[in-house]
Amino acid sequence: MGFDNFGTVSFTTEAKAVDFITYLEQGKFMTTRCRACGTLQFPPKMDCPHCLSSDVEWVEIKGTGQLATYTVVNYGPSGFESEAPYTLAVADFDGLRVFGRLSRDVSGADIKVGMALKVVSLKLPDGKVSYEFQPV
Repeated sequence: MGFDNFGTVSFTTEAKAVDFITYLEQGKFMTTRCRACGTLQFPPKMDCPHCLSSDVEWVEIKGTGQLATYTVVNYGPSGFESEAPYTLAVADFDGLRVFGRLSRDVSGADIKVGMALKVVSLKLPDGKVSYEFQPV
């Protein structure tokens, strides 16, 4: 399984962090932590940009995050034109900033900076996987 099974449109088929997809298929939302310096990274990185170590481990992002910011995409980029409008969000999980889509079930009037969110893995058509933020 590779990155060709991630999201609606995949622009790459190979990546060093391919286990991210395997974990999503298992219903787990994971990222990497550098064993040398302890830095958490999202998106997952197999080489730490902080200390340049390649000694990383996978850790699950669990619990509740808070919406830090968001934007409504009205004109989707190449490959996503038919999905607009949708909401992209950045959520803070104990200091780790994670970006992704906000569930379409959340109306624009209900979106509030600071609202509690959880990350949920999604099974898409054709065996693809992704994730989204949902309110807690």
